[in-house]
Amino acid sequence: MNTTLSWIILVLAGCMEVSFTFCLGKTKTASGHELWGWWGGFLLALGLSMFLMAKAAERLPIGTVYPVWTGIGAVGAVLVGIIFFDEPASFWRIFFITTLILSIIGLKVLG
Repeated sequence: MNTTLSWIILVLAGCMEVSFTFCLGKTKTASGHELWGWWGGFLLALGLSMFLMAKAAERLPIGTVYPVWTGIGAVGAVLVGIIFFDEPASFWRIFFITTLILSIIGLKVLG
């Protein structure tokens, strides 16, 4: 596996982290079979996220993999909260998410 493919796998792992965050958010208002479906989606996305992160770490330094994975998840979780769960989109939230995105880009450029 080459470095470019490892970065693609890492981004997919981060997207799966966002997916399990979305599923977790949906469990707050679900009940019955729907609740079990969201928990199932959460567990599936969680497992896939961990697997993909481990695959990316085979080629990329863990000191880069983990912060990038966490950063994608953090940015994605904030965006999911704003878009799907009516969380506030204040100036400061957007400002700090932007600085986090720039930090992730910096890790890619320097890594």
